[in-house]
Amino acid sequence: MTQETIIKTKPKAQDYATDQDARWCPGCGDYSILKQVQSVFAELEVDRDNTVFISGIGCSSRFPYYMNTYGMHSIHGRAPAFAAGLRSIKPGLNTWLISGDGDSLSIGGNHFIHALRRNFNINYLLFNNEIYGLTKGQYSPTSEKGKVTKSTPYGSVDHPFNPLALSMGADATFVARSMDRDPKHMRAVLMRAQEHVGTSLVEIYQNCNIFNDGAFFTFTEKETKGNTVLFLEQGKPLIFGANNEKGIVLDGFTPKVVNVADIAAADLWVHDETDRVKAGILARFFDDPSKEGALPRPFGIFYVEKRATYESEMIEQVNKTKVAKVAKLDDLLRGSNTWEIK
Repeated sequence: MTQETIIKTKPKAQDYATDQDARWCPGCGDYSILKQVQSVFAELEVDRDNTVFISGIGCSSRFPYYMNTYGMHSIHGRAPAFAAGLRSIKPGLNTWLISGDGDSLSIGGNHFIHALRRNFNINYLLFNNEIYGLTKGQYSPTSEKGKVTKSTPYGSVDHPFNPLALSMGADATFVARSMDRDPKHMRAVLMRAQEHVGTSLVEIYQNCNIFNDGAFFTFTEKETKGNTVLFLEQGKPLIFGANNEKGIVLDGFTPKVVNVADIAAADLWVHDETDRVKAGILARFFDDPSKEGALPRPFGIFYVEKRATYESEMIEQVNKTKVAKVAKLDDLLRGSNTWEIK
């Protein structure tokens, strides 16, 4: 009788792809995000049979069709509710949520903030293209003021959402930003999101080359990104510029841009991703890059906090209740306060 040796081979990115043709426009930034997620899964050897992708409605929400895992294409703005319900009964399931700026920040805004507040163990990828692409080019909650679209022919008068500032306000435990045109950076952020226990919110600047082409080119193209992008690295000073000649200092709670050569290195702001106050300030680096004196746009991990997840505390409560002495159902329904009407 021979003993068979089972050799486990390391998975490849294509092992996480399905046989479905991606139905996105050629050149869409969603292709890049899909590829990076599949690459990260292969590197981390993620178990396909213990992973699920849940999405709402929008171009980004076709994502589950293209991942060789479990998946659900749910309803507009309600993906967080489905994900929360699933985590409540399957807490061991590796859960990813895919949504767009319209899906999460308009009709799904309430679900968005409560998902972050409750801190279910979910990886929440927010594809932000500042437009409604699926419905052919209407302005979204993140479109800049004055945006001319089919639904705002004279320019939008709405003040746009700042997704990361909103996330910080909702007490998210992991807040990050990346971009579709920097695959290496995106993979690093996605890995950190997967490691985090709790809701990991990752905003991804994603170019819609049909209805909002170039919305983020100032931050993604090498000719301009040096002076407009601030990459956050834990324990390192906030510096940027074509030759890293610029830095950020804090004057009280007010950030200011300085020339690195003009100040002592110890005076530069050093990034600490566990500092909630400073993370909140960084999330407010949201200036129009075309304006004089604009602060650079940060990319990377803004904030990380260790906090118990909703499902872990719920399970603990249920287990305690099971072993405790429970009154009769009729007594529970009546409660401790009763009134007798005569």
